[in-house]
Amino acid sequence: MKTLTQRTSSPFRYDIVGSFLRPDALKKGRADFAKNKLTHQELTELENFWIRDLVEKEIAIGLHAVTDGEFRRSYWHLDFMWGFSGIEHNVLTQGYLFHGEETRADSARVINKIRFVDHPFLKHFRFLKEIVGTRAQTRQTIPGPAQFFSELVRGENEKSLDAVYPNREDAYHDLIQAYHDFILALYAEGCRNLQLDDCTWGMLCDMNYWKNQSGGESNIQALQEVYLQLNNDAIADLPDNLVINTHVCRGNYHSTWATSGGYAPVSKVLFGKENVTGYYLEFDDDRSGDFTPLQDITDNKIVVLGLITSKRPKLENKSAIISRIKEASQIIPLDRLCLSPQCGFSSTEEGNILTEEDQWKKIALVKTIAEEVWG
Repeated sequence: MKTLTQRTSSPFRYDIVGSFLRPDALKKGRADFAKNKLTHQELTELENFWIRDLVEKEIAIGLHAVTDGEFRRSYWHLDFMWGFSGIEHNVLTQGYLFHGEETRADSARVINKIRFVDHPFLKHFRFLKEIVGTRAQTRQTIPGPAQFFSELVRGENEKSLDAVYPNREDAYHDLIQAYHDFILALYAEGCRNLQLDDCTWGMLCDMNYWKNQSGGESNIQALQEVYLQLNNDAIADLPDNLVINTHVCRGNYHSTWATSGGYAPVSKVLFGKENVTGYYLEFDDDRSGDFTPLQDITDNKIVVLGLITSKRPKLENKSAIISRIKEASQIIPLDRLCLSPQCGFSSTEEGNILTEEDQWKKIALVKTIAEEVWG
């Protein structure tokens, strides 16, 4: 057998997407804080306790890159958006429409020029890095710029955006600059492993979903070019030793999903032109299509196959997963493939419908399979 490269930077052969199920005590603490039964300091101390506990479990199971589980967030994306100057936490008339379920209706809208001034995620990362030390790489997950922009034009939010930015190009410029400034500040805190989570491409893979979201009025190809510009320009001219990857999925809320369809409608732009090191891709069921669009991956980028579902507790068949990895290796060489769950376990604080024990069994299975396939 050919000797495979040992990976020393993200993505790793066995990996994770980022979020973990929130412990019940942490959920209760956040609910108590919302009712003014806990102070902000008391909530922070509670979050600190459970993040320390999580980090020890991540390191004990052998993960090479660890996160804080997104334990300080209610949403995987909105909390980050609310941290910028010019962005307001608002509530829309409708949440995101998932398969058989509607999410909470929180959102983010523009009320002034978008700027990075300071951001709470910098302090969050600082704490995580301190407790991880040199035992593993410390990964920061944030929504991608395209995801941010798509929120600013969702529903009635677009009117607010147009009021502040009559010229849409000015909005692109300020959003890109705010991201770039944040990333440089994060780098100064010691971050060398950044992940851009981005469901926008998954939405564009599902024409029925997109028509419901946009009224069918948008030019899909033109929108892909906007998304590409936002994502690439935000991460241009950054230090060479900052590894930036992206995760693309089709929605992950309370074990439900939002969109379906293979990657073919977006693969030439997303896989061919986005300037990231690797892609964490959802491939856990038939909704994700086959591996054919991976032929558009360029520049020796890494593909992390999300073949283990985070939505259901039942463990996958090891032999079946190995067979699928071999199938993917007919398109992307095995040395450029890795394995992870298809998404996080708790993209919002509700979490998916499985137990913490189930969650760790899933990660253990990812590791077992990866060690067998890659050594």
